[in-house]
Amino acid sequence: MRKLSFLGWPIATGILAALLILQLFPDLLSRGVTTVEIHESNVTEPAVGQPDGRPWSYAEAVDRAAPSVVNIYTRTVVKDNASPLQQDPFYRHYFNSDNVPKQQRIQSSLGSGVIISEQGYVVTNNHVIAGADSVVVALRDGREAVAKIVGSDPESDIAVLQIKLPELPAIALTSSDQLRVGDVVLAIGNPFGVGQTVTQGIISATDRNSLGLNTYEDFIQTDAAINPGNSGGALIDPAGNLVGINTAIFSKSGGSQGIGFAIPSNLAKQVMLDLIEHGRVIRGWVGVEAQAMNPRLAESFGLDPSQHGLIIAGIYRDSPAHKAGLQPGDIMLALNGEGITDGGHDAMNTIARIKPGVKTRFTIYRDGKQFDVEVTTAERPANIN
Repeated sequence: MRKLSFLGWPIATGILAALLILQLFPDLLSRGVTTVEIHESNVTEPAVGQPDGRPWSYAEAVDRAAPSVVNIYTRTVVKDNASPLQQDPFYRHYFNSDNVPKQQRIQSSLGSGVIISEQGYVVTNNHVIAGADSVVVALRDGREAVAKIVGSDPESDIAVLQIKLPELPAIALTSSDQLRVGDVVLAIGNPFGVGQTVTQGIISATDRNSLGLNTYEDFIQTDAAINPGNSGGALIDPAGNLVGINTAIFSKSGGSQGIGFAIPSNLAKQVMLDLIEHGRVIRGWVGVEAQAMNPRLAESFGLDPSQHGLIIAGIYRDSPAHKAGLQPGDIMLALNGEGITDGGHDAMNTIARIKPGVKTRFTIYRDGKQFDVEVTTAERPANIN
C-alpha cells in the first residue's frame, strides 16, 4: 500500500501535465486535418455606400432611372417584287414591271428610348425609327402605346417620339459637360430583345469625333457593354441621372468589345427642344468649307509647326462668311478667342450651336498678318451636306 501510494503522486502529476499540454496545444491530436474558417455575414440589407461616399451598389441609381427607359418596336412594310426576273434589266426593258403585283412583308426591328418628360416625350436614335410605318413604345411596368414621331435629326442621330399615357416616369438629366474620363456610368437598354438590361463601366473618352457616324459628332466613349438593341437607351451616372443616349458600338463581331458611344445629354436636350418647338433643328452656319492644318502646311504658311488652325478651302456665295470678307486660303486660328484644336471639330460644333443672327469673332491669318473678323451667323440651309 505504501508503494502504491508512493507511485500515485507521479502518475496524477503526469495526467494533469498531459491535460494541460493538450489544452494549450490541441493540434497535437489532429495533425493532417485542415480547418476552414468561413466568416459569414448576417447583414441582409445591401450596402449603399462607403464612408468616403463611393458607392458599393448602383441599385438605387437603377431604381431611379430604369422605369424611364423603354423598349421601342418598329414595323416597316416592305414591298418586294413578285418575281426575281423583275430585277433583271432585260426583263424590265421588254415588260412593264410596274404593272406586276408586288408582295408585301413586314420588317420589324427593336431599340430603346428614354422618357424625358411627363408630357410623354421619348428620345431615341434616328436610326432606330428611320423609315418605320409604326412605332410602339413598351414601358418597364408593362404598359404599351403607339408613338407619334415628333421629329428626327439624322445629322445628330436623334429622334423624338410622344406617347399618351398617364403618370409617366421621366428621367432626370444632368450636364454632360461635367463628365470626366474615369467616371462610372451605367448603360440601360434592351440588347438583342432579351429585356431591360443594365451594364456598368467607365467613361473612356469624351468629345470623340471623326467616326463617320453622324454629321455632328461629339460622342462619349464608354466600356459599358452596349449591344444591338441598346441604341437609344440611357447612359446614366451613379446617381441615376441621364448623361447620354447610347448610340453605337465599335465591333468586328457585332457584339460589344468595350468600345461604345453615346450622344451627350446636353446635345440630345438641345436637339430635342428644337424638334419639339420648331419641328427642325436650328443650327448656326457661316458658309465655309475647311480642312485641318497640319505641321507641314503650317510651315508653308510661315507659322510655327505646332500652330493649330483651319484652312478655309471654300466659301459659299452670299453666305455670312462671304459677306464678312473671308477668302479661300484664310486660316482660322481662333473662334471667339478660343484656339482651334482637335482638327477644328469643336469649332464647327460651336458654330452649329450658335443661334442665327449672333455675331461670331473669327481670328484669321492672311498674308503674314493676324486680324479679327466678325461674322453674323445664319441658319444652316437644309440642302447643305
